Amino acid sequence: MTSLLWQLVLYAVNSLLSTRLQFPDFCLIFFSKIVCLFVLGRWEVEELKENTVPGDRGLVLKSVAKHHAISTMLTKAFIFDNKPLIVQYEVNFQEGIDCGGAYIKLLSSSKDLNLEYFFDKTPYTIMFGPDKCGEDYKLHFIFRHKNPKTGEYDEKHAKRPDVDLKKFYLDKKTHLYTLVLKPDDTFEMLIDQTVVSKGSLLEDMVPPVNPPREIEDPADKKPDDWDERPKIPDPNAVKPDDWDEDEPSKIEDLDAVKPEGWLDDEPPYVPDPNAKKPKDWDEEMDGEWEAPQIPNPKCETAPGCGIWVRPMKNNPKYKGKWKAPMIDNPNYQGIWSPRKIPNPDYFEDPHPFEMTAVSAIGLELWSMTSDIYFDNFIICSEKEVADRWAADGWGLKKLVASANEPGMFSQLVTAAEDHPWLWVLYILTLALPVGLGVLFCWPAKKTDDDIEFKKTAISKAITKGEIKQEREELEDDEIDLEEEKENEDIVEDGKMSKPICSSINIKT
Repeated sequence: MTSLLWQLVLYAVNSLLSTRLQFPDFCLIFFSKIVCLFVLGRWEVEELKENTVPGDRGLVLKSVAKHHAISTMLTKAFIFDNKPLIVQYEVNFQEGIDCGGAYIKLLSSSKDLNLEYFFDKTPYTIMFGPDKCGEDYKLHFIFRHKNPKTGEYDEKHAKRPDVDLKKFYLDKKTHLYTLVLKPDDTFEMLIDQTVVSKGSLLEDMVPPVNPPREIEDPADKKPDDWDERPKIPDPNAVKPDDWDEDEPSKIEDLDAVKPEGWLDDEPPYVPDPNAKKPKDWDEEMDGEWEAPQIPNPKCETAPGCGIWVRPMKNNPKYKGKWKAPMIDNPNYQGIWSPRKIPNPDYFEDPHPFEMTAVSAIGLELWSMTSDIYFDNFIICSEKEVADRWAADGWGLKKLVASANEPGMFSQLVTAAEDHPWLWVLYILTLALPVGLGVLFCWPAKKTDDDIEFKKTAISKAITKGEIKQEREELEDDEIDLEEEKENEDIVEDGKMSKPICSSINIKT
């Protein structure tokens, strides 16, 4: 009997794992906790693998391809009234992440809430946190809204953030995730204390909290004679008499001439003379063996081989099939749409912030990557409290990680390994100042004329007579300059302008 029971247990577990059914509905109810030992993942409390803060430990998801569930009651239930809700915690994907989530659930207050049976169907009020599979990087914010007319709950999803979230999943650093809900029905999502998404609970959730006042009448049908064509062929248009629909689009180019050297008698391809019939070739089974074809080597130097055919060109007479031109449709009625009727399911919830109270927090996850680290969960209403909590936890981890960061050179090399084109940028950045330095600071090359001039100036002998002659010429020049200056002074005074001109002319 016991053997049969274990066979049933193992069969159920294997079926659940192979089909990925929602296992807790089955195993918890029928097999209690015995089956859960086979399907539930393992949790540990341990330090970070890298950038460890001494004495600081967190909750770590350890198993791969298994469901994980862990939860705890809050010391005090959170009531959504006139105070904001701030949810904050840390996540580190220590091994990166292939496919899996790291989101938390704020479990709804209920007399039926039993954390011993916490699984994916346990009612929650808010789900928040990172999730990734393939190249789809998400940051969830989902809340369950109660329909005031039917009493049923619907999930409302915040629109996706516009920022790139990839680095937060792959850099193996501890990141701080924060959700802020305010009584004015607005929300903010932050990563590392930077807002990555914000909006309104009334306007930025999918589907919207409040349904539309009017909907299309499902009983309304489009009339058979409704004309939605904005343009129609002109019924009065007539095909021109000279329109020939039989003309081909391409014709032979009669002006083309066969190139000289064209080898008409040579085929473009010939059997490979070096090919040999395989030893295992069976002509009865495989047929007669033929050598594979290769390009004719004689055609390599010729303009072409084989029968020459004139090339084709566009036919100037081609017009194609005649079609009447399009004109505005005089009977156009526009695109038909059903008439609007009042929505029988319409309701208006002016304050969706007033959600179901929260009394527990839990992680219910499935992951293909292990060693996901969680730490420093907090739920409060005061931003100052959350900031202090972040400074004492995440802030300290950030300082340790910064201190352990590699130098700038190592970071540049690492970046270039991921993006090889950066090597070109590095080389250009280094070569540019070196090139400019060589261009402007390197001494200019002396020409032959400069060298010859210097040799002549040095070797030329100067006699005493030449020195005396040059001295007399300089004295004469000084006398002439003094006379010209005196004459200019006289002209400025308005005297002897004419005789001076005469004297200058006479000397000339």
